[in-house]
Amino acid sequence: MEAEHATSRLLSDHFMNSCFNATGNKLAFVNFPYSSIIRLIPTLLPRDKLIVEILEDCEPTDELLQAVVTLSKKGYKLALDDFIPDSRWKHFLPYINIIKFDIRVVPLEKAKGFINRCLSYKIKFLAEKVETYEEFQQAKEIGFDYFQGYFFSRPEMLQQRVIEPSELVIMQLCKEVSTPELNYAAIEKLIVSDVSLSYKLLIYVNASSSITKAITSFKHALIYLGQDKLHLFIYLMTAAHACQHKPQSLYVLSLQRARICEQLVAKGSFKTEPSQAFIMGLFSLLGSLLDQPLSLLLTHLPLSDELKLALNEGKGQLGYLLSAVKAYEKADWEEVNYYCKVLDISEELIASQYAESVKWSDNFTIDS
Repeated sequence: MEAEHATSRLLSDHFMNSCFNATGNKLAFVNFPYSSIIRLIPTLLPRDKLIVEILEDCEPTDELLQAVVTLSKKGYKLALDDFIPDSRWKHFLPYINIIKFDIRVVPLEKAKGFINRCLSYKIKFLAEKVETYEEFQQAKEIGFDYFQGYFFSRPEMLQQRVIEPSELVIMQLCKEVSTPELNYAAIEKLIVSDVSLSYKLLIYVNASSSITKAITSFKHALIYLGQDKLHLFIYLMTAAHACQHKPQSLYVLSLQRARICEQLVAKGSFKTEPSQAFIMGLFSLLGSLLDQPLSLLLTHLPLSDELKLALNEGKGQLGYLLSAVKAYEKADWEEVNYYCKVLDISEELIASQYAESVKWSDNFTIDS
C-alpha cells in the first residue's frame, strides 16, 4: 500500500472517528510522506494526539525544513523515522523531538556516537527492531529512551528463566479453575500460600464487587467474587506474574489482546465461548514473558485442544481471530481485510473493539 494511501486510510479510519481512541491516553506515531508534510496535512489533526513521523525516504530539502519549522511552532511533535546520520539533517535537529534508529541498519555503537553529539538538543531516541533482552539492555545503557521490536511480541529463545514457586502456584490455580465444579477449599489453600496473591485477591474483590460486609476469610472472598470474575483474576495474575522481569508493555499488550478477542467473539458469529478467546489473547505472549517456547508452556496448562491449536499453529477459528488482531496491531490492512472475510466480521468492528480494549487495559491496572 502506498504511503500516501496508507496514511489517508489511517486518518480516515481512526482520527476522524470521534469515538476512536486507538492509543488510549498516549501519543500515536503517524507516518507522513513528503507530500503530506509540505502540504501541512498533520495540522488537520489535534497536536496532542500524535507524533508526526517523517519517513526515511524524505529528502531534507529547504521546502521540508520550512514545513517542519511551521509544524513545530504550531506545537506538533516530530520524529525522524529509520534515521541514518547525515549532515544534511543538521538544521532540522532543533525542531525534532524523537529520532528512530533501526538498529539492524545503524549498529548501536554508531547510534551511541550520534546520541552523544546531540546532547545539546532536547531529542529523545527510539530503538527499532529490538529482538533480544540483551539488545534492550544495551540500547538503554547508551541513551535510548523508547523501544520497539519483536522482543515485545515474540518469544526469546536464547535463554530460559526458572519458573519460581509463585508461578507454579499460578499454574495450579489455572488447573483448579478449569474444572466444571470449583473446589473453593483447594483454591483458597493455593491463594494463601502466596502473600502477593492473597493481597491482590482482596484488592480485586474490593474493586470488582459492592462489598456490604467484611470479608472474613479468603474462601469467603472467592465465593463473593463469583466464578466468572475468579477466572478473570487467575488469568490476569498468570500474565502479571510472568511479566515480573519483562517490560510492562508485554503485560499491557496481553490484556489488550485478551479483551479484544473476547469482545469480537461475543459480538461475532463464533462457535466458541468469549472466555476461551480471552484466555487465548492473554496467553498469546506467554512465550515472550517466560523466555520459553509457547508450545512447551502450553503442555503445562489445562487448555482445550482448540485453544492450543490456535496458539501453537494459528489454526482454527480462534487462530484466525488471533491472526486478525496481530495484523491490526501492525496496521497490515490487507491481512486484516483477509481475516475479516474469513471470520465474517467487519473491519469497523475490529477498529471499535481495539479502541475499547486499549481503554479497558489502561483502566485495569494491578500493582506489582
